[in-house]
Amino acid sequence: MSTENLKYIDAHIHLEQYNEQNCRDIMDHALHQSVNHVVAVSMDLASSKRTYELAQKYGDVIIAAYGHHPEQSLPSELEEQLLKEWIMECHMAKQSFAIGEIGLPYYSALEAREQGREFELEPYISFLDRMLALAKTIERPVVLHAVYEDASIACDLLEKHQIEKAHFHWFKGPTETVHRMIENGYYISITPDVFVEEEIRELVRMYPLNQLMVETDGPWPFEGPFVGKITEPTMVIEVVKEIARLKGISSDEVAETVYNNTLQLYQ
Repeated sequence: MSTENLKYIDAHIHLEQYNEQNCRDIMDHALHQSVNHVVAVSMDLASSKRTYELAQKYGDVIIAAYGHHPEQSLPSELEEQLLKEWIMECHMAKQSFAIGEIGLPYYSALEAREQGREFELEPYISFLDRMLALAKTIERPVVLHAVYEDASIACDLLEKHQIEKAHFHWFKGPTETVHRMIENGYYISITPDVFVEEEIRELVRMYPLNQLMVETDGPWPFEGPFVGKITEPTMVIEVVKEIARLKGISSDEVAETVYNNTLQLYQ
């Protein structure tokens, strides 16, 4: 594949968190630089509805994902019911979407422990279990926020529900869990942190190319070559090049493979 024909996908971005002008600018720039799609994830029901509106505006450029991010308070029983009902409405309307962002609150729990506060994880596990059950019922891929020891819990639940289409975004975790995820065919996505975090660089070396994707997690800011810059989908182009350097293969091969990986998972 010639370089000018390479295509890219930002496999994880909170597009609805950008203001209208920034959103328009970064999407215009992305499309002009052959970033043909973005996977736009959501934080809760209101966020999911905003993501839906963006998907209506941009068409199949947006691969939408609807869910409830774990690094916040759990939804009330009513809020959970309303989220699930809305997701089912989208499903019955035969819309294309994934379930996400869902997962477990590693960083919230860590902060609580550091501050000497108790943190009850079990309700989060139960909520994730219910969301994965929904994903299995409607046969949708899932976008997971589950790192370190939480990743093995997520794997337990994925195996319980026999979910194969799973994407661990910005993953970090122990080698034992990495091997389990590889064996199960789960995907991970690599952020611009690959330029500054040795842990991520080692993960790239270890994880099979045919299970890798690239993401920005925008608008989350990055350091290294992107310090002080607004996070935008075109950054995945440089991430692809760095993965190629770490694996000792051509950036064209990486670009084509991770693009196809993402389409295979989400479409």
